[in-house]
Amino acid sequence: MQKVFLDEMQQPEQLISLHGGGHLAFSEYGDANGTPVFFCHGWPSSRTMAELTNAAARDLSVRVISPDRPGISRSAFQANRKLIDWPPVLQQLADHLKIERFHILAISGGAPYAYATAWRMPERVRAIAIVSGAPPIVDLSDHSGLLKLYRWMLALHGTNPQLLRVLFHVVRPFATIRVPYQGMRRLLRLQPCDAEALRDAAAFETCFGSARRAWRRSADGVMTDAQVYAQPWGFKLEDVNVPVRLWHGKEDRAFSFRVAQEVAARLPNCQARYVDNAGHYSLPIRHMREILEDLVAT
Repeated sequence: MQKVFLDEMQQPEQLISLHGGGHLAFSEYGDANGTPVFFCHGWPSSRTMAELTNAAARDLSVRVISPDRPGISRSAFQANRKLIDWPPVLQQLADHLKIERFHILAISGGAPYAYATAWRMPERVRAIAIVSGAPPIVDLSDHSGLLKLYRWMLALHGTNPQLLRVLFHVVRPFATIRVPYQGMRRLLRLQPCDAEALRDAAAFETCFGSARRAWRRSADGVMTDAQVYAQPWGFKLEDVNVPVRLWHGKEDRAFSFRVAQEVAARLPNCQARYVDNAGHYSLPIRHMREILEDLVAT
């Protein structure tokens, strides 16, 4: 393991070599001697999204370990990867850190990776918390509960994937530019609850700074990460038997409240917490302490 430099959030970046080649970058937050929780970042995002957990994790004696997925930020690119390729990678990280059993916290696009790990390693995963989580999109009866941008990308993925690839490369230079709060609010047409939560400068930078980092390595890494969501997961939600704590804001526009209910109904060991006046961003920003406290108590 090698400490390389301090990232924007002043957390030491660490690298481990992976079996078969390549390397994985990760950072740690919270209490270094606390209860271990692996963090699955969203899309497009990167490991520094876990800065959202830092203060609460310190207070609750929780150790948060947050890796970049392959091809994201400082982790090596892996072509044609599938969702079920992720659990062996996380297992290598857990083994390297000598962590036998652990919890998982996933936000937004990190949700499928948490479900996959819980499905593949139920003997090691104590429980998972899913916050504003992405559903198995190919299983949905319709896509009306998804953000319009996601619906557009899915349609293009099916009809003209080469054009979609070109657009990812066109977007990349702009995606690495720091956009101020008012510009991002207009660009994303944020819900009032999300807009208010993101007025906090630290929360705003954590969410969108981690997104800029995701694009730094290449557009291919972000695109490969996106393609995972448009493919079958390789297992059923019904086969995820570890305890799941599903948190979802009733004002979430990325993945609607109705979609979250459909996911919860399929999980055999799930407790859902649907939060009033909370959206895709405001839920993890405003409720992280509750989410972590509930997770590590499971």
